[in-house]
Amino acid sequence: MHKSNKISLKPFNSFGVDVIATDFNIAKSKKEVISFLKKKENPLILGGGTNILFKKNIKRSIIKIDIKGIKVTDLNKNQVKVNVGAGENWNDFVLWSLDHGYGGLENLSLIPGNVGSAPIQNIGAYGVELKDVFISCETVSIKNGLSRNFSNLQCRFSYRSSIFKEQLKNKYIICNVNFILTKKNHNVNFSYSSLKKILKENNIASPTIKDISKFVSKIRLEKLPDPKLIGNCGSFFKNPIVNRQEFIKLESSFKEIPFYKISNNELKIPAAWLIEKCGFKGKRFGSTGTYKSHALVIINYGNATGKEIYKFSQKIKQAVLRNFNILLEEEVNIIE
Repeated sequence: MHKSNKISLKPFNSFGVDVIATDFNIAKSKKEVISFLKKKENPLILGGGTNILFKKNIKRSIIKIDIKGIKVTDLNKNQVKVNVGAGENWNDFVLWSLDHGYGGLENLSLIPGNVGSAPIQNIGAYGVELKDVFISCETVSIKNGLSRNFSNLQCRFSYRSSIFKEQLKNKYIICNVNFILTKKNHNVNFSYSSLKKILKENNIASPTIKDISKFVSKIRLEKLPDPKLIGNCGSFFKNPIVNRQEFIKLESSFKEIPFYKISNNELKIPAAWLIEKCGFKGKRFGSTGTYKSHALVIINYGNATGKEIYKFSQKIKQAVLRNFNILLEEEVNIIE
């Protein structure tokens, strides 16, 4: 276990917010996690730091999960089980799977963060969610240090959420995640309109898993800023889901409102469109603002504090509520 006192968290969060941690620890194994939990109460768990906003200096003990390793087990002729350490970078794992010819993760290319954070958020993109390839995760209880495995069903996955973000928030530390991937006969998903469009433009009628990854990455790079150059956490808000009755009311005032059908009675509206309609796309307020190419991405121009970024996010939230009667929900975790 590596330990530091009074360390800046700027390198450990993609917003690039400069706050001080008084007790910072790095765990490289499940054993180190259990040992740490015996000595510390109510720690703050840190993964890749790509979905977190610090509003002030952190006095609580912090444990950064840096468990590495990838192990493959054959399940049958067409499927493998892959056990991955929570500290592995997500996109590095996606690229590793493609290099080995395994399918299932290609639509989730270039999503920032680490493997251990992926189930918490039920990360998703371009028609695929983590739950589609998830078998189970191996965790440790923060309260008593005991190990517990959670199956796909037990994780209660929903849109950008899971039991670890709801009922069991801050109760367990994910140490390893088990995935089911295909070796051949891949289920190539290019149902998303922007993905369909770019494949058509490149005359690709039957894309491979590597094609999907390549063009998903291309779309993301065009829309989203690189956190290494411009501080951000990707999408700051979730795309809101409304029922059909609410949507009909919205459509009567906004004929061009875009949507994605979730079920017979539920429709998802792009939060970026709502924010843009409120005049916030590319707007700058001091050292923070929204990205010029994507209204859903709040950025740090270099010296913004967590409080400044949060205050700006609330302005956006209030404007969307005022104009559309929709209350946006943060996708980013706000640490007070």
